Amino acid sequence: MISNVDVLIAALLGLVLGLAYAPTLVWLRRRAELDAGEPEQAPVVSEQLAQAVDLLRSAALVAGPYDEVLHSNPQARTLGLVRGNRVAPDELLDLVRQVRQQRRVLGTMLRLSRAQGTPQLELAVRLRGLSGGMVLVVADDRSAQVRTDEIKRDFVANVSHELKTPVGAIRVLAEAVEQAADDPVAVQRFAARMIHESDRLGELIRQIIELSRLQSDEPLLHPSEVVVDDVIADAAMQCRELAASSSIALTTSGTPALRVLGDAEQLTSAVVNLITNAINYSDPGGRVAVSSRLAQDSDDGYVEISVADNGIGIRSEELERIFERFYRVDFARSRDSGGTGLGLSIVKHVIGAHGGTVNVWSKVGQGSTFTLRLPALDQAIPSDGTVLEPPAQEVKP
Repeated sequence: MISNVDVLIAALLGLVLGLAYAPTLVWLRRRAELDAGEPEQAPVVSEQLAQAVDLLRSAALVAGPYDEVLHSNPQARTLGLVRGNRVAPDELLDLVRQVRQQRRVLGTMLRLSRAQGTPQLELAVRLRGLSGGMVLVVADDRSAQVRTDEIKRDFVANVSHELKTPVGAIRVLAEAVEQAADDPVAVQRFAARMIHESDRLGELIRQIIELSRLQSDEPLLHPSEVVVDDVIADAAMQCRELAASSSIALTTSGTPALRVLGDAEQLTSAVVNLITNAINYSDPGGRVAVSSRLAQDSDDGYVEISVADNGIGIRSEELERIFERFYRVDFARSRDSGGTGLGLSIVKHVIGAHGGTVNVWSKVGQGSTFTLRLPALDQAIPSDGTVLEPPAQEVKP
């Protein structure tokens, strides 16, 4: 038989459970109503707040009490922070709920994964709780800055490593010279190696300085008209001695009077680096050909400068890495020739800064062809598609 005490205890227990679960039940009911398109007294974003969100250069949104997005600017949708009328990334949604519950301001870095093969999204996120359960979210995309910082750290680490090699070699050779003071032949041999390592160190420092200078210079901010014939002629002239000492036949040819906008010195440096690479990775008796032509893509004209060789070639798995700083296809051969691993990085930066691209074809044992593609300056291709080329000029070894 149930006593009055049992009835009283059951009533109190029911009251406690009702008070505990009532907010959850209400939240679930109103969430269901919101999903069904029938919200009850949904909070409204004021006109002033909406205008402020729209004026922000950062991605921004206002989330409602049920995680719905009440207002957002185009940047937030572009970054994928809003999907339909909901806060999209689960990581951001967790922060929104945390701020709403704790009623505080929160600032943090948020790393979001995107499609496979694309860099992660690095966001500096700030959240603030507003009245009515709303939360303001402001996110700055720091992805480019983070990647730049990583590149700088890698660059400094690589430079430190690369500088240690010739410096250490010079020290070892100097000690060897000291110990072989009574052996003129050994002294001469060690001295020759010291000169080689010193030249390599000097070239490395020169290219590091050149790359740093190029990164701070924008050639298209104050461009000048550049005659491609002059660029190729100057580059071939600078490489003539290296080609002769390596027994490499260097030839130039192409369409005359092609012009581009940019910096002649930078473009010449890019071509010199390509010719130097081609010579260094070719065997004695090989050929390096530099040519130019006018190409057309839709209604746009492009100048293409190609540097081709019949050298050792590049394996397909290495083609994607050859433009990385300090990367060498054949380390031993590059070191013997004084290569620094920065030449192709300089080429890629120069051509990119001129609004162009670099394409590579290569096959092991057959050679490589690097093609620089730059926007042509006010030139058209003949209707029949013919391209006139002058006789090839050869720089004999």
